[in-house]
Amino acid sequence: MATKKRPSRKKTFKTSSRSSAEKRSVESPIVIETSGELIETKGESLDEDENLDEEENLDEEEPEPSESQLEEEADEPSRSKATALATTKKSSSLGSRDPLQIYMREVQRHPLLTREEEHELAVRYTEQADVEAAAQLVTANLRLVVKLAYEYKRAYRNMMDLIQEGNMGLMQAVKKYDPYRGVKLSSYAAWWIRAYILRYILSNWRMVKLGTTQAQRKLFFNLNKEKSRLSAMGIEPTNSEIAKRLDVTEKEVDEMDKRLSRNDASLDTPVNEADGRQIARVELMPALGTAPDVATESAQLGRLLREHLTEFRKDLSGKDLIIFDERLIADDPRTLQDLGNQFGVSRERVRQLEARMTGKLRSYLTERIGDPTSMA
Repeated sequence: MATKKRPSRKKTFKTSSRSSAEKRSVESPIVIETSGELIETKGESLDEDENLDEEENLDEEEPEPSESQLEEEADEPSRSKATALATTKKSSSLGSRDPLQIYMREVQRHPLLTREEEHELAVRYTEQADVEAAAQLVTANLRLVVKLAYEYKRAYRNMMDLIQEGNMGLMQAVKKYDPYRGVKLSSYAAWWIRAYILRYILSNWRMVKLGTTQAQRKLFFNLNKEKSRLSAMGIEPTNSEIAKRLDVTEKEVDEMDKRLSRNDASLDTPVNEADGRQIARVELMPALGTAPDVATESAQLGRLLREHLTEFRKDLSGKDLIIFDERLIADDPRTLQDLGNQFGVSRERVRQLEARMTGKLRSYLTERIGDPTSMA
């Protein structure tokens, strides 16, 4: 397609059309200082040289823009609008995918209740077990759960988990609420919501569970606070001082302080390498129980000993049998004095009978299973 070329236009500059400011500059003298001497010149000659230069520049042919440049300039506003619209849509789509923002919008859909409406719904649920009334009480107080969950944001980052636990506490509060005590549901439910949130934080603070006792729970929430309070008062926060103020033992304070100041360490983490194989920490720990071979050997020896003791007992009678049953193999052996009173003899005589019985038993077992010292 042939393009039309516009005729070139030349602009000329007329020296007669000067502004009033230029006329003033022509008439006023200019003073130039050179090497300490003042030289006065007329401004007219300087202005004329500048005007000649302007005429030469304006007489040059002005370049004509091409059609592609004109089309690009026309499309530029539409492209900027489309870019701005796409950026707005992207930011709105990212915001709409945030679970917390979505939940907050859902919570705001449920209206708040007046004191009279709350009391009426609570009475209906208490007397008639109306589930719909309980649901209205719960949904109307969901904002309270979010507010209380934000108080523990520094302790636990995932707000949705805290809100979920708080909602469980709110439902428990609605279940236990007594509308005839004259207390608002929100005031009563706040205790249940906080209790559920704190229990969740305590259970999920570490992989190894903390706060299994009442003293540990007290120290978990108050140990660092008590340290800061004592330091602000100018008192050294020793374990004994903290234990006295929190009514716990010094050992519990020391244990909780160590657990809070250190991170959990996995027993499977490699700590060394030998023969091209990584050795975990659990492999370097001493065994708490008996080795399998030792346990098997002890079990076999015990069974064999019981069998021989049963055979040895068959040959006993009278006082020897009583001493064997009541003194040697009994879990709670009788005293020598008790047996002496039963036999009508002295305590020393019973001891002599027992020593003779023990010698016979040792000789019998040595013949059957060998010397115990050599077996060890």
